[in-house]
Amino acid sequence: MDLNIIWFVLIGVLLIGYAILDGFDLGVGALHLFSRGDEERRALINSIGPVWDGNEVWMITAGGALFAAFPEAYATAFSGFYLAFMILLFMLIFRAAAIELRGKEPMAWWRSMWDLLFSLGSFVASILFGVAIGNMVVGIPVDARGEFAGSFLGLLKPYPLLVGIFNLSIFMMHGSVYLYLKTEGPLHEKVRGWIFKTLPFFIIMYVLTTIFTLALVPSMIANLKAYPAMWVLVVLNVLAIANIPRSIYLGQPGRAFVSSACAIAALITLFGVGVFPNMIVSSLDPANSLTIYNAASSALTLKNMLVIAIIGMPFVLAYTISIYWIFRGKVKADQFSY
Repeated sequence: MDLNIIWFVLIGVLLIGYAILDGFDLGVGALHLFSRGDEERRALINSIGPVWDGNEVWMITAGGALFAAFPEAYATAFSGFYLAFMILLFMLIFRAAAIELRGKEPMAWWRSMWDLLFSLGSFVASILFGVAIGNMVVGIPVDARGEFAGSFLGLLKPYPLLVGIFNLSIFMMHGSVYLYLKTEGPLHEKVRGWIFKTLPFFIIMYVLTTIFTLALVPSMIANLKAYPAMWVLVVLNVLAIANIPRSIYLGQPGRAFVSSACAIAALITLFGVGVFPNMIVSSLDPANSLTIYNAASSALTLKNMLVIAIIGMPFVLAYTISIYWIFRGKVKADQFSY
């Protein structure tokens, strides 16, 4: 039993959970300003209000798992992306404050201010997550001591920015599908139109990102070539994406949301397969790259933490399932809404 691989997979599962769950509420935030009128905007916020903080538990858990299992990679990533992480943190704070404070005052300027900050936080956070992934693909300047040797502006290269926009397109598409599942009436029909605008945006960005990834980093398919059975992930990804418009056309929003979630899961899995066994690729010298072996904690630590994870993960899953079960059904903007 290779504990390093197990922890690599476990962190991947946590990131998939976060991307699926917080992805749709970031997408809802990015779409927020496209709605019109206070009632529509309250309905959008109410669709994620009871669940957004629980969604972010998955990110915190993934960060904790990375710190425990691969401390060298954690230290390098957080030192290299420090300013980006601070900006991301402020964007998430803006979102949280907007959800809680927007409805506290009736003035139009007050609500418009928080609407703007809510959408701005969602846009920037979505792009920054993608920029981080893009840099993980092409590599960042890591020296022989495993320390970051670059700058914040050096991370904002064309390819990482492309991946950032691609990530925004995924979340907007995912968010619109979620809203189609949660709304009714005129807003439901409006959201259906959003799906057929965000879906082509996502597909265009998907094709462009794939082309540039294969051109700039052909090693991303090395593991697929070594293990041909893994190409089934590509097929499943395409089928999941294709089933989204089909399900919407058939009036099956639940299936469309599951397909969207499966597409996100397949994309993150393909990213993990592509970079494996690296955690952080060095653009200065491949020998400086941090892998699941040279960046890992001791075998005893990995073993003990795995026991804790086995005990703790069911509680995270139970909490997530119970919250979504309690707040199932359509949303409305009434006197008890956000």
